[in-house]
Amino acid sequence: MKNFVKYTSIALLSSGIFLSFASKVYSQNKTSKNIQTNENILVGAENTTLYLPQLKGKKVGVVSNQTGIVKFDGTTMHTVDLLLKNGIDVVKIYSPEHGFRGDADAGAKVKSGIDSQTGLPIVSLYGDNKKPKANQIADVDVLIFDMQDVGARFYTYISTLHYVMEAAAENGKKVIVLDRPNPNGHYIDGPVLKSEFKSFVGMHNVPIVYGMTIGEYAKMINGEGWLANKVKADLEIIPLINYTHQSKYNLPVKPSPNLPNSHAINLYPSTCLFEGTNVNEGRGTDKQFQVYGSPFLKNMSYQYTPVSKSGAASPKFKDEVCYGEDLTDVPYQSEINLKWLITAYKNNTKQPFWTMNGKKLWIDQLSGTDELRKQIEKGMTAEQIKATWQKDLEAFKKIRAKYLIYKD
Repeated sequence: MKNFVKYTSIALLSSGIFLSFASKVYSQNKTSKNIQTNENILVGAENTTLYLPQLKGKKVGVVSNQTGIVKFDGTTMHTVDLLLKNGIDVVKIYSPEHGFRGDADAGAKVKSGIDSQTGLPIVSLYGDNKKPKANQIADVDVLIFDMQDVGARFYTYISTLHYVMEAAAENGKKVIVLDRPNPNGHYIDGPVLKSEFKSFVGMHNVPIVYGMTIGEYAKMINGEGWLANKVKADLEIIPLINYTHQSKYNLPVKPSPNLPNSHAINLYPSTCLFEGTNVNEGRGTDKQFQVYGSPFLKNMSYQYTPVSKSGAASPKFKDEVCYGEDLTDVPYQSEINLKWLITAYKNNTKQPFWTMNGKKLWIDQLSGTDELRKQIEKGMTAEQIKATWQKDLEAFKKIRAKYLIYKD
C-alpha cells in the first residue's frame, strides 16, 4: 500500500455519495459464519505501480460498476476516482448489467447517460449494446476493466469482458484487467457448455464453476481464440497480491442487487438454476439465492412470501405464499448442489416446471446443455448426474491450467 499517492479531500468529496452507498452495502454484507476470510489480499486496482505510470498521457475508458473500489488507510473509493486523482485522463465509463452504480434489476434495461458524481459519460454495455461499437471507443487509447466476478458461467460480467476484449482487438485498443478474487475460485464443477447453447449467460465452453479469477479468465479467452475471427486483444493483467484459489474473500460491496452476502454468493452456482423453473430463488426477500420455494411445493414446510423490493421489483410469485426450503444454515459449498433442484422437481405439483426464455428453455441456457434437464426428468440422482460431467471437467482443467496466475 505504500505505493499509493496520498489522496486529498477533493477525491473524498467526489466519492462521497459512493462511499455512503458502499458503507451501507458493506454493513449488509457480513461474512458468513462458515467463511474465514483473508484480509491481506490486495486487489489489482491497489497494485498501482504496475499500471498508473503507463496510463500517463493516455485517454482512458473504464469498464466498471459499483464493485470497482479500492481501500487506502481505511478509506474506500472508486477506481475511477483513484485514476482521476492521479492525473489520468479518464474520458468515458462503460457499465455492465445492473448499471454503473449496480442498482438495476437483473435483465433490466440499463441506459447510457452521465455519471452524476464525476460528470463522465456512461455507455451501457447491456441490452441491445452488449459490445462497444467502434465509435464508442474511438476516443480512448486504453480500456481499464475492473469488475468483481463471482465465478459462475451465467454471471454476465465475463460476457461483458469478452465483448470488451473483442471490440478492443478489432479497433487496436489495449485492455488492462485489474484482477479481483473469485469467491467461488476454490472448486470447478458443473456441465461444460455445449456450443449450441451459447448465449449471453454462457459464451464459452466452460463448466458452470470454472475456478479462475477474471484476469485468468481473460487470458483464457484470448489464448483459446474465443474472440470473433480468433482476433487477439492487446491484454495485460494487473495481478492480485497474497491470493490463491483457496483464499476466502468477503466482497466489500454487493456484486449485484440480489447477491447480498458471502453465503448467497457461495450458493449462487447451485441456486441460480432455479431461475429456469417455476420456483422462486429468493428474489423479493432478504435471503436472495439462499431460499427457494413456490406455491406448487405445498408439501414442504418452510414458507415465505416474495414482495417487491429494490433490485427485484417484480419477483416470481410476488405476494404469493411460497413453500420450499431455507438454505441459510447450510455449510460452505465446494461443489454444485443438485439435490435442491431435484427435490423441487419431485415435489412440484404444477406443470410446466421448466420455464421459457423466449423460444428456449431457460434451464438449458443456464446449464449450457439440455442433458441436465433430461437427466432430472429421468430420475437420475445428483451423484449419477455429476458422474457424467467428469470427462469434460478433466478436459477443461487441462485448458485452465495454461492460464493460471495463482496457485490452486
